[in-house]
Formats: sequence, C-alpha cells, structure tokens
Amino acid sequence: MSASPVTVRPAAPGDAAAVARIYNEGIEDRVATFETRPRTPDEMEQRIAAEPMIVAARGGAVVGFASWVPYNEREAYAGIGEYTVYVARSARGGRIGTALMRRLVADAEAAGLWKLMSRILTGNDASVALAHRHGFRDVGWHLRHSRLDGEWRDVLVVELLLGDAAPS
Repeated sequence: MSASPVTVRPAAPGDAAAVARIYNEGIEDRVATFETRPRTPDEMEQRIAAEPMIVAARGGAVVGFASWVPYNEREAYAGIGEYTVYVARSARGGRIGTALMRRLVADAEAAGLWKLMSRILTGNDASVALAHRHGFRDVGWHLRHSRLDGEWRDVLVVELLLGDAAPS
C-alpha cells in the first residue's frame, strides 16, 4: 500500500479501462454485485458519460470509483440516489472507500438529493462498515433479492438523509 496521497475527481473517458478493471474485480469477487458478465472499457465509458461518477487516484493510477443513479424514474423519487463504491483489490484497506464516500455524499447533496441509499449483498462486510462510518442507517433486508451463481442472496438496505431531510 502506497503512502502517496489520494485524489478524488470526476471520472473522465480516459478512466474507462481502469474503472472496468476495478468493476470486473468486484464481479469476480462475488460480494459486491449480482452482475456476472465482465464489462468492457467501452461500456464503462458509457456509464462515465451517463452517471455522476468520481474516481480516486493514487500516484496517478485510478484505484477506485463511485457513482449514484436515480433510485426510481418517478418524479416523486427524484431526490433519491442509489450509490455504489468499488475499490481495486490492491488498494482495499487503504481508506480509498472513505475518500470516495466523503466526496460522493457531498456531491449528491450539492446536486439536490435528499437521500442516498444502497442495497448491499450479504457477506460484503467492508461495504456495510463503510456505509455505517458515514452515517448510513440500516433500513431492512430484501430477502432472496436475486440469484448469484444459482444461489439466492439477500441484500441489506441502507440510507442516509441529506440536506433538509437530514435530522437536525
């Protein structure tokens, strides 16, 4: 683990290969997503263009990314975002997730969101701990939410209220 500082910035098209590599590690690990098909840099470049995505870089190399997407397309839910955070295997445990989450929450609030939420697969203890460290609360479970490799998996639903929705 390098001691060089971490920079968090908006993702750019040139980050697509690194973002794809990191996302594909998450797919391979089978704890962060129900997806099983590796993604190409071209696919991730499309996501970078479509989502408010940020990346964390250390020593000039992208070592993590985070983004949020609308929770639901209905107008009543326009202020709710569903977030995701991915950190390269080689950088896990190095506070990259913390740097990404701090910026993601600030950016989401600045964009007018009143809530960030996520559905975290059972067994993803690092993601649960990250959410809790940043004030997310457990809302409940979606049992047997989907299958991964033929097995039913549950997800923990977490949320953080932002802006004027946040408790005072």
